[in-house]
Amino acid sequence: VQLQASGGGLVQAGGSLRLSCACSGRTFTLYAMGWFRQPPGKEREFVAGINRSGIHIEYADSVKGRFTISRDKAKNTVYLLLTSLKPEDTAVYYCAAGDFITSQGNEYDYWGQGTLVTVSS
Repeated sequence: VQLQASGGGLVQAGGSLRLSCACSGRTFTLYAMGWFRQPPGKEREFVAGINRSGIHIEYADSVKGRFTISRDKAKNTVYLLLTSLKPEDTAVYYCAAGDFITSQGNEYDYWGQGTLVTVSS
């Protein structure tokens, strides 16, 4: 499975971005998908996850109400819509694929290369 994350960039506080993660190599619907981020100088943290069917979704408390995860089976892609961005959202964002939603990164089997989101104040 190959995951290709894209959509990062520089945005002002209060702005929005949509991240994409394209999945290839195996059937997209076999996997739960997660988004993680790693702020500068900090450890990687869970952001959001979506199960195979797209029905069950989980968010980190820090992003609830601001970020939205979704998946498009026809495009083999999972999205993360980031709104009301804050400077503390600055991080490299990674997508990951695994058997189930979990906040534990080591439970995911496949990872994308990361895309940088920078939020200016």
